[in-house]
Amino acid sequence: MQALSVHEEGLREAKIHKWIESQKRGRDLGVWALDDWYTHYWPIFCRLKCLEHLAGIRSWSEFSPEKFGLIGKLIRDEDQLLEMILDRAYSGRENLDLVNWALDWGLPMKRVGYILEQLNLNQAQLEPGAPPHVVEQLNTPSEFEQLAPPQFARPRTFKSE
Repeated sequence: MQALSVHEEGLREAKIHKWIESQKRGRDLGVWALDDWYTHYWPIFCRLKCLEHLAGIRSWSEFSPEKFGLIGKLIRDEDQLLEMILDRAYSGRENLDLVNWALDWGLPMKRVGYILEQLNLNQAQLEPGAPPHVVEQLNTPSEFEQLAPPQFARPRTFKSE
């Protein structure tokens, strides 16, 4: 299975958003609509693509190939804890939210920590923007400038070591 690119797919989604918003307003919104998509939808888009990768639905090149399909390996018989963590992850909860939730409910923290460590949802905090191979495919620098993500998009909150 060939891995897809989250950046390329995000750019396609941003262009679709631009077209829809431009149609609604009856004029080409240009860079504003692309900035709007990256600002409002990029973080959750990356999170959902990461979860697709972990579930083994689609392989994404930005995430570790070893983690593809990991959720299937983590599942135990009737593992409700994993299901509850995944439900919260799909709704956009961050790791700290999940840890606090588990502490509040008195859940087995060793298992919660293990699941969160294996899922590594922080890997989904990708910087927005087109990868270099997409930039090379564009015809002119001015075309890339129109497709570049906004300067004010939410930066990665956790840095990888």
